[in-house]
Amino acid sequence: MARIDNAYAYYISTYAQKTVSRYDSHKKSELRKVYNKIVKINKDSPLYKIPNLTDAKKYAIDIKENARSIQNVVASLSDQYGSFEDSFKKKVAMSSDDEKVSVTYIGDGSEESKTNNFDIEVQRLATPQINQGRFLKDNTLSMRPGAYSFDLNTSGAAYEFQYNINSDETNLDVLDKLARLVNSSSLGITAEILSDGNGSSALKLTSIQTGLADNETELFSIAPDASTGSTEIMDQLGIDRITSPAQSSAFTLNGTSHSSLTNTFSINQVFELTLNQPTDSEKVNIGFKTDADAIADNIQSLVDAYNSILSTAAVYADTNASAGNKLQTEILSISGSSRSSLQDIGLVTNENGSISIDKEALREAVVPERDQNTFETLSQFRDSIGKEAENISINPMNYVNKIVVAYKNPGHNFATPYITSIYSGMMLDKYV
Repeated sequence: MARIDNAYAYYISTYAQKTVSRYDSHKKSELRKVYNKIVKINKDSPLYKIPNLTDAKKYAIDIKENARSIQNVVASLSDQYGSFEDSFKKKVAMSSDDEKVSVTYIGDGSEESKTNNFDIEVQRLATPQINQGRFLKDNTLSMRPGAYSFDLNTSGAAYEFQYNINSDETNLDVLDKLARLVNSSSLGITAEILSDGNGSSALKLTSIQTGLADNETELFSIAPDASTGSTEIMDQLGIDRITSPAQSSAFTLNGTSHSSLTNTFSINQVFELTLNQPTDSEKVNIGFKTDADAIADNIQSLVDAYNSILSTAAVYADTNASAGNKLQTEILSISGSSRSSLQDIGLVTNENGSISIDKEALREAVVPERDQNTFETLSQFRDSIGKEAENISINPMNYVNKIVVAYKNPGHNFATPYITSIYSGMMLDKYV
């Protein structure tokens, strides 16, 4: 029986909140190419066991996600650019006050110059709807035991919640039961229990969605069924009352008023803005960094991705989950083969193999007299990292400690797409 629950739980808690970039989507031809590579690798893969499955699952997920991050960085430094020097000159957006409004460049380099700079003032952030119930004593039961139900309706779905109140339960037990019911429903509503610090608690429901469209008055509604008992219980709970209505954000761009259902939105498909707090009538300027700063930031993103997967390899290197230092050795070989040329342009290899940037040396390396050789070296480094990340992503289990049980009969085997790339299918079995 496949035990993928723990793997999913680790993935969700560690990586599910990461921002998805446009480089995470792929064409059918690209997906077919990946599948064909997986089939080819697995065709001759031996049967094996994994002695330390718990850590192996985490290790496979960690290196797979690190590889994905590297592939996205490499793609962003290769996308829509004709020559290798242009890739590292990719524009980088900047905000004069990141704490209030942060920004990311999402363009492809072809936008007109009129979108290069603008001011924004934020009057109000987009907020979710909140229904906060009444505070009830934790250690007593003030509700009549029985079977009850209520409907929770959103614009896209409706759900009937049925629950029992038992005589041996407390108010806090009932609130906890309802919170778990709502949180497991996947309706875009989160439930939490609030304490007043004096022995009483209340149930709070918050929508994940923010803002209200012109034709909306609420994001969700709660109503008990028609029975008298359900109506009485709902009156005691009080979660059918909207205590904080949803609001759209309000802001001005160069003096023109705008609003958005969310706090993150794009401007002219060039800038992705995130409103973090009101600007208090102060203007925040959005624009681009200078060419020199943009080059430094782009190179830093590549170095950070390299250091991240190297750090992951080092963490697991001496554990029973890792196949020796295989991953660490392969990553270190990327910088080791070009250490001298990288150092000449300001990318210095440290004792542990990580790379740090000597900004002064880098600044001198991108002057017109030297920039062609500099960008050629950077492009070779980028491509080497990208190729290694692709191999890791195709078969992360290649770096996990395994015990070979049997080899396939050469020349008489067949394709088994998800045998060696167990992570690809998330089939991590406790008996393997």
